[in-house]
Amino acid sequence: MTHRSKSTLFLIEQLIVIAVFAICAVACISILTSAYFTAGDSAATSQAILAAESGAEVFKATGGDFEELVNILGGIGEIAGSGNTVITIYYNDAWQACNQGNASYVLSFAIDAPRVSRGISLYSGELTVEKITGEELVSFPVAARN
Repeated sequence: MTHRSKSTLFLIEQLIVIAVFAICAVACISILTSAYFTAGDSAATSQAILAAESGAEVFKATGGDFEELVNILGGIGEIAGSGNTVITIYYNDAWQACNQGNASYVLSFAIDAPRVSRGISLYSGELTVEKITGEELVSFPVAARN
């Protein structure tokens, strides 16, 4: 009879060990899944920052020449409202310029009408990179003089 109670205790101990292991496994899977999605978001944000920095440098280098900016970045220039210019560049998942139908990300320049002082034009505005769903990844002001 003593032998039987020892085997019952052993079985209960094994069930408890399996239950603890299962709980730990679920926690680990949850943490790894969260890390996977965070890494994906982090990679997209890093690429968005690189695209935004490149766009800002091209904007500054072209001195606010919209046609040249569009040609270098491969975007679509659109005039919006009273002298404001919106330039949009679409990117696919690999961060290559593409058309709107294949886009996953959007880089846009919203440039105000230029201010002219002493024969120098100052173009300023906002550069924004978003997911195609509208979630903003990065945004900052830009300026260039001509």
